[in-house]
Amino acid sequence: MRVVVAGGTGRTGAEVVARLRAAGHEAVAAARSTGVDVVTGDGLARALAGARVVVDATGTTAGQPEEPLRLFEGGARNLARAARDAGVAHHLVLSVVGADALPDSPYLRAKLAQEDVVRGAGTPWTVLRATQFHEFVGTVVEGAYDGRVVRVSAARMQPVAVDEVADLLAGLAVGAPAGLVELGGPQALPVGDLAARWLAAHGDPREVVVDPAARYAGAVLQDASLLPGPGARTGTTTFAQWLRTPVGQR
Repeated sequence: MRVVVAGGTGRTGAEVVARLRAAGHEAVAAARSTGVDVVTGDGLARALAGARVVVDATGTTAGQPEEPLRLFEGGARNLARAARDAGVAHHLVLSVVGADALPDSPYLRAKLAQEDVVRGAGTPWTVLRATQFHEFVGTVVEGAYDGRVVRVSAARMQPVAVDEVADLLAGLAVGAPAGLVELGGPQALPVGDLAARWLAAHGDPREVVVDPAARYAGAVLQDASLLPGPGARTGTTTFAQWLRTPVGQR
């Protein structure tokens, strides 16, 4: 089966490509480095020719508020159009738990817009909403540092291993369209606890302060804003186990 993975050279996308190839599928990594740009549409028609499935695993770390919307919604429209033209049978997108719950966050608003494009495009679809990756806790710490302390929300987070997200994405890609699917890690822990564990594991003496008014990705969180709903699939690797894994093996 020919499966095109947009963002296929990124952290998650590359893992999906590797899994699909190991299972005997023709997995194509579509990224700017391979001549495909989902934002402009350049190279999409060529990449999707003969594809049965397209997986959208694109991501951004851009700090400008408009950049996530440009990538996620604009890229989704281009992918959806190219998928229809190519006769693709399944459009699968990687999204984020909480995308529909935090409209004050530019990033999560953009992810929901991406989902909406895929749902309305006419191609059978799957949306996998995953919780934050274990690696992302470090990003949260740095983003919450105000020069004196690491000021984080009182909400909980249920981080998951990238490998488990990639496993599920690869499995969903070769299966029937499944609608909305959610995946979370095995434990829901306060963000402050996760931040403190991250800092301790890295020998970082910065203090963590829990503040219910602290913003996350531009939004104030409720306790369960970042937790998957009932019926979500659950990973097995805890944050503590992940921290103990040598960096080169994560």
